[in-house]
Amino acid sequence: MMLDLNFKEKTALVSGGSRGIGWAIAQGLASVGCRIILMARNENQLQKNVAALCADWPQDHRYLRVDLDEQDTLSNHLADIRSMGIDILINNTGGPAGGPLLEASTDALSHAFSRHILSYHTLTKAVVPHMKEREYGRIINIVSTSVRQPIDGLGVSNTIRAAVSGWAKTLSNELAPFGITMNNILPGTTPTERVDEIFTHMMTVHQSSKEEIAAQWLARIPMGRFGELSEMAAAAIFLASPSAGFITGVSLPVDGGTIKSI
Repeated sequence: MMLDLNFKEKTALVSGGSRGIGWAIAQGLASVGCRIILMARNENQLQKNVAALCADWPQDHRYLRVDLDEQDTLSNHLADIRSMGIDILINNTGGPAGGPLLEASTDALSHAFSRHILSYHTLTKAVVPHMKEREYGRIINIVSTSVRQPIDGLGVSNTIRAAVSGWAKTLSNELAPFGITMNNILPGTTPTERVDEIFTHMMTVHQSSKEEIAAQWLARIPMGRFGELSEMAAAAIFLASPSAGFITGVSLPVDGGTIKSI
């Protein structure tokens, strides 16, 4: 069987689509024919990104200005999302601030739970009815390698990413009978604004330069380099494709071998 990457009649909703991995995935899906609905809070950047997306087929790309820190703004768009006929959902948003878990407030944990679990759950419930009708759906969560191997100094992030993984595994079993898959991508260290924020935080904690912090993280990667945004997008395109229909409930590391467990 040949690899099927035909997305010409598919619509993808990509949250966190204004920058970084979300934007890379949106560009990749558009390049193989997918109609893209970008979601983020920066409207100016969303407008620019929609205009820059490939539309060779043509595709009616759109955007929704939504801040996942504000559940009310998300709720206001649910009717629109349901009407768009979403076939592929990319759950992706910025991670919590760094710091030891013991020093984190309960508000920080509650905020992270709302941004990730509650928002992802709300979006998933909005798109599943259409997916059930089509007997086809792909839900992909951009999580973290900390699901398998906690990252020092990212206590709240480690906690909430593990919760997302458990949520996703549970739902993958519930959705499988309807032809809907749910999987996680665990990105390794990739040059994004999020990684830059982590390095800046580590500089303060360890009194080191950004170059020293980057070198320490690089030393943990057997492949000897950081990941590329295009590599994260390629993994998402495959998991979103018809060819990945028998893959569900997995957490796929795209990390150059950083995770040490089997």
